[in-house]
Amino acid sequence: MLRTAFATTLKATRAQPSLRTLASRRFMSSEAVTFSFADGTFEGYNIDTPESAVTLSKTDAVALYREMQTVRRLEMAADSSYKHKLIRGFCHLCTGQEAVPVGVEGALTAEDAVITAYRCHGFTYMRGASPVGILAELMGRGGGVSKGKGGSMHMYAPNFYGGNGIVGAQVPLGAGIAMAQKYNGQKACTVALYGDGAANQGQVFEAYNMAKLWDLPVIFVCENNKYGMGTAAGRAAANTDYYTRGQYIPGVRVNGMDVLAVRQTIAYARDHAIAGKGPMVVEMKTYRYGGHSMSDPGTTYRTREEVQHMRSTSDPITGYKQRLLENGVVSEADLKAIDKDAKKLVDDALAAAKAMPEPAAHELWDDVYVKGAGVPSLRGRVPEETHYY
Repeated sequence: MLRTAFATTLKATRAQPSLRTLASRRFMSSEAVTFSFADGTFEGYNIDTPESAVTLSKTDAVALYREMQTVRRLEMAADSSYKHKLIRGFCHLCTGQEAVPVGVEGALTAEDAVITAYRCHGFTYMRGASPVGILAELMGRGGGVSKGKGGSMHMYAPNFYGGNGIVGAQVPLGAGIAMAQKYNGQKACTVALYGDGAANQGQVFEAYNMAKLWDLPVIFVCENNKYGMGTAAGRAAANTDYYTRGQYIPGVRVNGMDVLAVRQTIAYARDHAIAGKGPMVVEMKTYRYGGHSMSDPGTTYRTREEVQHMRSTSDPITGYKQRLLENGVVSEADLKAIDKDAKKLVDDALAAAKAMPEPAAHELWDDVYVKGAGVPSLRGRVPEETHYY
């Protein structure tokens, strides 16, 4: 329903040159490079773990860095805009968790589907939306990916089903998307992501049951950032080994601060799913630097020292940058150029988003029902506000 409504907007917001294009002109190499994973990167439950090394082209290796840097810049722009009151309402940032959306997308095809909760800006970008479309949406501008009517929690892109504001509700929806893929004979899978705070929801386990009963091609991904809002995982869950909680579904736990490990795990789970072997539960151990949302300072339930320790020892971008340099994939100068390109792309997108107008008043009534559905009217708060199509 919504895909048709915002298809035109998506097309318009992609008109600017992308960082992918700029960086590909700057750095291209088909030469392969192999990265090894440290012991303990993967843990398996009723299944073997992924291979302990991965080989990819230098171009693809650099692309992962480029995309993480762009997602980080996007979230920094959103943070600043919120503090300047250009963004209102809910706003959940993924700063510190960039390896998850980038690594997940790195293992998928355009035919695969992704659905997640409300920390969705990185996934929206990785699924093909432009930075200007995302920032415009955050500001409630008409050029946003959802025409300025969805905001932070309701963004969409091709085969990206949001951005969902109800805790855990996206998990059964993800199972349903996978059911459609299997029914239609597609060689594709769905990645359904949720946080450790949502992992105790009953609907999650109902989705597990149906997915295994029908061996649906769905990967259930728990982004375990250690805190569900302001509650430490161990205070809310009797079993914090989330990758084991599918019982009859195999699981893998992975270091979610390692973009290559995330990519390797999703590729492994995808092969499992599209081979007809059914679902898998993946736990990604990650960490958010900010609070649960912009209204949460994030320091009342954890110490500043804890946050700083994670930044200094486990940052996904810094750690990956070091691996690229150690393996001779790219030079320090090239990485600085990519950083500069990412900053310019997002700065330009922010300026363009600020210049966009808010949606016209009549847009309030659009996209509620599919055009041509024959619905005669839409009720307002009182009878006088009833809108007739």
